[in-house]
Amino acid sequence: MEKDVAVIGGGLAGLVSALGLARAGLQVALVEKKAYPFHRVCGEYISNEALPYLHSLGVEVNTLQPAYISRFLLSSPAGNTLHTKLDLGGFGLSRYTLDSYLYGLAQQQGVQFILQQTVQEVNFENDHFSLLLSDGKSIKARVAIGAFGKRSNLDRQLQRSFFRARSPYIGVKYHITHDFPRDLIALHNFQDGYAGTSAIEDGKYCFCYLTTRNNLKAHGSIPAMERAILCRNPHLRRIFAEAEFLYPQPEVINEISFATKTCVENHMLLCGDAAGMITPLCGNGMAMAIHAAKIATEKVLLYFKGNLTRQELEQQYTLDWEQQFAGRLRLGRAVQGLFGGPLLSEVAVGLLKVVPPAVQLVMRQTHGKPF
Repeated sequence: MEKDVAVIGGGLAGLVSALGLARAGLQVALVEKKAYPFHRVCGEYISNEALPYLHSLGVEVNTLQPAYISRFLLSSPAGNTLHTKLDLGGFGLSRYTLDSYLYGLAQQQGVQFILQQTVQEVNFENDHFSLLLSDGKSIKARVAIGAFGKRSNLDRQLQRSFFRARSPYIGVKYHITHDFPRDLIALHNFQDGYAGTSAIEDGKYCFCYLTTRNNLKAHGSIPAMERAILCRNPHLRRIFAEAEFLYPQPEVINEISFATKTCVENHMLLCGDAAGMITPLCGNGMAMAIHAAKIATEKVLLYFKGNLTRQELEQQYTLDWEQQFAGRLRLGRAVQGLFGGPLLSEVAVGLLKVVPPAVQLVMRQTHGKPF
């Protein structure tokens, strides 16, 4: 199979890249290891900064009946809270719904999907990529975009430095129904972790939290850990006592790494979590994935028009990516250091509560302008 562009991974960054490139007339193949629709561990909140680009791709967000979110609540482990407005605001949509919708749009634009397959190897030779699939077939393409998520076997093949270091973090996600304002996103701290809840479509809520393997190991199971640790925060205790959990087992992901990564490897452009993951505490990973896909799409189109050499493509993509995201990622890691420990979390929430401009500053620095 020969294509102009091969996209590895069918999450937000991969789907938006494929959709934009196909709309511009390129032949695109996308490889995804699962079949749509499916759930992902994700906070499922998108800042409104992403809306202009989504509209330019023909994405009619309103038709998916998202929840519109304009307020933010932060609680300490003991339950002390601060409230603030969100400058830009955002909307909540499940990945189950949004990814499936983007999949359908990309199909309509001619993207060839190769589902329930994985990419075993990526080789670059004679200015072309060759992707070896798990069924033994291969794809050849002039450009490859890696959107294969937080951690993949391809990271091992590429010998990426972060892959050799184990990460202590795990993520857990539920969908629930709950008596909670639909315009409010809340972030609740607990010992060695924090949980977010916000509305999505169909009257449901996303309830997602980040914690450590040690927390889980100390209590033996997710339900036992939730009872012993998360429920010390009274806001979380109320959720577990009163909410209806809509599926029996949560989605769980291990080895979540916030380490510094590179956005080009072996001439492949990386975007989404493959290039760098912002701490969920800063709550804007979905918009960042869409923005990175926009940058990749624009640079790749210039390359196919002959306006950029491959070296210039890689250099300009790296420069633009770092200008947009490197500072956000550094700040996200710094802010994360303030939370997780009960004492420090209490102090941080207390200080932010008496200095409201600091909250707005952090939000502005971890979110971008509409693109």
